[in-house]
Amino acid sequence: MKDRDIETKVPNNIEINQATEEKAAGEEAAREDQEVKKLAADLEDLRQTLVRHQADFANYRKRAEKENHEAVQRATARLIESLIPVLDGFEHALAAHREAEYESYRKGFELIYKQLSDNLARLGAVRIDPLGKPFDPHLHQAMDRAVTTEHPDGTVLEVFQPGYVYHGRVLRPAMVRVAVHPGPASNTSVN
Repeated sequence: MKDRDIETKVPNNIEINQATEEKAAGEEAAREDQEVKKLAADLEDLRQTLVRHQADFANYRKRAEKENHEAVQRATARLIESLIPVLDGFEHALAAHREAEYESYRKGFELIYKQLSDNLARLGAVRIDPLGKPFDPHLHQAMDRAVTTEHPDGTVLEVFQPGYVYHGRVLRPAMVRVAVHPGPASNTSVN
């Protein structure tokens, strides 16, 4: 009887061992599945981080390029602003010496003036020529007014000093004389 008990217990132990092994294999597979899911989640997090870093870098590069372009424009504007008085000096020198004995000097001055003017235009400076146009306080500075009915009210009659614009930014407003119609408003000062 003891042998039978042993025989009946042996198959039960084998079944228990198989069940334990299956349970252990199932737990191992579950751990591996969890680890695969964790690794997949980590990989996705890394991908998202990489995408964000790439977008941040692209934005930084665009911002740096824009700031660099703006810095170049500011430096060019300062250069043009410093050269405008030189251009004015040439204009005054050309206007002052109309005598025949200054003709050769005048031609030299005209050549230098033209080169300087052309180079400023190539840099982007645009001369404001408001003569005969309506007064614009964004582009012109009224230095004087003339009471007249020959021209429309607010028309620029004379330019004392030309103005310059660089990429939409006024470097120097044109100094002008403006037509004003007679009447109560003409008694007040313009400026």
